Amino acid sequence: MKDYMKIYQEWLDHPYFDEKTKEELRAIAGDEKEIKERFYMDLEFGTAGLRGIIGAGINRMNIYTVRRATQGLANYIIKQGGAKKGVAIAFDSRRMSPEFAMEAAMTLAANGIKAYKFESLRPTPELSFAVRELGCIAGINITASHNPPEYNGYKVYWEDGAQFTPPHDKGVTAEVLAIEDLSSVKTMSEEEAKKAGLFEVIGKEIDDKYIAQVKAQVVNQDAINRMQDQITIVYTPLHGTGNIPARRVMKEIGFEHVYVVPEQELPDGNFPTVSYPNPEAEEAYTLGLALAREKNADLVLATDPDADRLGVYVKDGKTGEYHPLTGNMSGSLLCDYILSQKQEKGQIPADGQVIKSIVTTNLLDAVAAHYGCELVEVLTGFKYIGQQILKEEQTGKGTYLFGMEESYGCLIGTYARDKDAISATAALCEAAAYYKEKGMTLWDAMVAMYEKYGYYHDTVKSIGLKGIEGLAKIQEIMENFRKDPLKELGGYHVTSIRDYKADTITDTATGESRPTGLPESNVLYYDMNDGAWLCVRPSGTEPKIKFYYGVKGSSMEDANAKSEQMGDELMKMVNAML
Repeated sequence: MKDYMKIYQEWLDHPYFDEKTKEELRAIAGDEKEIKERFYMDLEFGTAGLRGIIGAGINRMNIYTVRRATQGLANYIIKQGGAKKGVAIAFDSRRMSPEFAMEAAMTLAANGIKAYKFESLRPTPELSFAVRELGCIAGINITASHNPPEYNGYKVYWEDGAQFTPPHDKGVTAEVLAIEDLSSVKTMSEEEAKKAGLFEVIGKEIDDKYIAQVKAQVVNQDAINRMQDQITIVYTPLHGTGNIPARRVMKEIGFEHVYVVPEQELPDGNFPTVSYPNPEAEEAYTLGLALAREKNADLVLATDPDADRLGVYVKDGKTGEYHPLTGNMSGSLLCDYILSQKQEKGQIPADGQVIKSIVTTNLLDAVAAHYGCELVEVLTGFKYIGQQILKEEQTGKGTYLFGMEESYGCLIGTYARDKDAISATAALCEAAAYYKEKGMTLWDAMVAMYEKYGYYHDTVKSIGLKGIEGLAKIQEIMENFRKDPLKELGGYHVTSIRDYKADTITDTATGESRPTGLPESNVLYYDMNDGAWLCVRPSGTEPKIKFYYGVKGSSMEDANAKSEQMGDELMKMVNAML
């Protein structure tokens, strides 16, 4: 632990830090706990970059931690010989996002690396697209995705358009950690950067190319053309970046009856209508569902602030109710729809691949098998799906058809290398049109999938444990699971244990072990009989420990009951550890 009182005093005394920062720090002068939280450690530069609470201090998101991160990135880029390629920068609607984006651009420029910064807020998938389109060595996105309003973040992308993976993540992290004196970081003025040809504002040209690629993923335009007048859509960007691109793409592929939730339409970093802007949360749809009932909408769509995740409620034609589809459900439904359309046209290649994260539903395995595709599993984090696409391109083995993770994210096509809620929005509207022509709602289509493949029920539970003590408790829970291996849960028995930290898959019957074949990660996964499973991992983006589990039932009721039993037993066991 750092000498937090000493560093706190240094920030107050050093002329490098501005007066506003010092005022904020003087206001907490008598609060040692708050000083400790802000200064006991550096804001961790993790596998996706930075994410933290906005405020003064080394363990907070501010212009100084952003400059430091960017200086580390610049040092790494220069060592890799990539300085001439430049870096693309995007930002979302959060507080301080435009300021952090500009600080990053000026630090890059001061290091002789050209920064291409979007003129205003843009979705994450467009940044991923822009990195490749502009031939950049890297990309920076200022966003904290769906975190609460007090957070912001800094995601780093590499030249393939995916968030950086080994060795680049470790290389950049090492460079960032090597910078101990924040005042040594380079920066320059916007005027100087422009004069030196090291700063360019980008916008419309990239927008048009990105939207064209999203539209190119449509697999049945005829179905849209025939049914567009009969589909009604309610959409909310949840005060984020999705509003303009999502509406544009829906309109351009032919959907006219699109109603945007007015209270949530405009960007607002305070997210005034929700406690946190997450399309996984029920409260995010309160206003959307009210509008949907008024307009008799077929579906309600919600994108998170940086528009990489999409949530959806779909209408049940029989009862008139709106049902939520989890990320597992909507992703599997889209995969099945897209592959069915490609199969009809003879467009599924022999080496077709469907990619999912290890915590994603096994329903996707069944869909991939049905269409004769290889199912590839990767670690949690869409960057690993991006890495697999790159591997296919480099080796010439495997053709990417669809990729998804349970956290409401998927990617159709390879124009971007991160999950894309704008593309998923277009695809779900297209699927709604296709099924409506057959007299089915998207809910009917989901039920038909369960009848065909089995009733899969997947759940995630998380426990928030904040601060220094929380971090230690999360590690303790992981160690408890390792020390005392799980043998059974919810009436199922464990058949194998995957420990991605130890790189082992152990057969519980024979004790035999083999490697996981995936990078090291603090994750435990339990395979059980009858297709049941459990996965335990600390969140990579929030102070939480997450428990993912899935079962397969003979009916919806049966699957729900089995899942509930497993969840109850699991939480009892975890609560005993707290």
